[in-house]
Amino acid sequence: MVKPFVPQLVYVEPRALEYPLGQELISKFETMGIEIRETTSHNQIRNLPGDNDFQKYRIAKSTLVVGVRKTLKFDTSKPSAEFAIPFATGCMGHCHYCYLQTTMGSKPYIRTYVNIDDIFEAADQYMKERAPEITRFEASCTSDIAGIDHLTHTLKKAIEYFGQSELGKLRFVTKFAHIDHLLDAKHNGRTRFRFSMNDEYIIKNFEPGTSRQAERIEAARKVGEAGYPLGFIIAPIYLHDGWKEGYKDMFEKLESALPPSSTKDLTFELIQHRFTKPAKNVIEKNYPMTKLELDESKRKWKWGRYGIGKYVYTDQEQEDIKDTLGRYIQTYFPNARIEYFT
Repeated sequence: MVKPFVPQLVYVEPRALEYPLGQELISKFETMGIEIRETTSHNQIRNLPGDNDFQKYRIAKSTLVVGVRKTLKFDTSKPSAEFAIPFATGCMGHCHYCYLQTTMGSKPYIRTYVNIDDIFEAADQYMKERAPEITRFEASCTSDIAGIDHLTHTLKKAIEYFGQSELGKLRFVTKFAHIDHLLDAKHNGRTRFRFSMNDEYIIKNFEPGTSRQAERIEAARKVGEAGYPLGFIIAPIYLHDGWKEGYKDMFEKLESALPPSSTKDLTFELIQHRFTKPAKNVIEKNYPMTKLELDESKRKWKWGRYGIGKYVYTDQEQEDIKDTLGRYIQTYFPNARIEYFT
């Protein structure tokens, strides 16, 4: 069982101590006996402990920076939502295929932002500009926000903030099962609580440092009972020997665990495995023993965002994925909707 995340090392930006949450977190980490260092900015962090790149990478993944979010212009977050709402960046998981491998570059530490009222005010402006339309905010584009929320409770505050909103809705996704503190949040049905779900083979081989399949399913059951709109992101859909049986087994377990009330408004988002050349280089450096299949000759090349091409499955393989998983969803969750396949 994966234990809730506790940082080995904490950096604090001086301005973070001007905010109640910054003071609260540093006090909490002092009490826990965690080493705390000051940094003028996360960009100034140098000389993380470790004798080589391999060690430094792993220590960085267990380092937390308590800081202030300076940029309050939100990125778009299609197809899942209108905007990404930035409460944190980085992740403590070690998923071999993760796109954060390249976007975080040489600084894979986790950052949590303490000026959450500023972030809520910015969200409010976006909602006003789009009124009377509903604006959806995605809270987990650059992090697994739920993975640190037992420490920060930022996500819980956001759930309750949007619970009182008339024009906004919140969405996030997690691979962690440490969500009990979120079950009593006053969400008013305005936050879609999603779990990243996959078959046993993929979680076991490619998702170290995250909650196991059975733990995620149990957490999803609790979330469903707490009345949240529930969803699952099946990602990355990865073809391996026995993949059809693996996914069938996953859907069967979900169907038997979830309370019927939670399946009336259930969503699925389907994302096939893809990789870029830069990502492949970083993955092979950080996880030299990975079993992840990264052979470009077996894939189809496709233009990606920002002009970086990516390797996806062939058209025939994509059709097989859509047909197979679509059939399972129709069988086990006939009322569910598939939001997209990409």
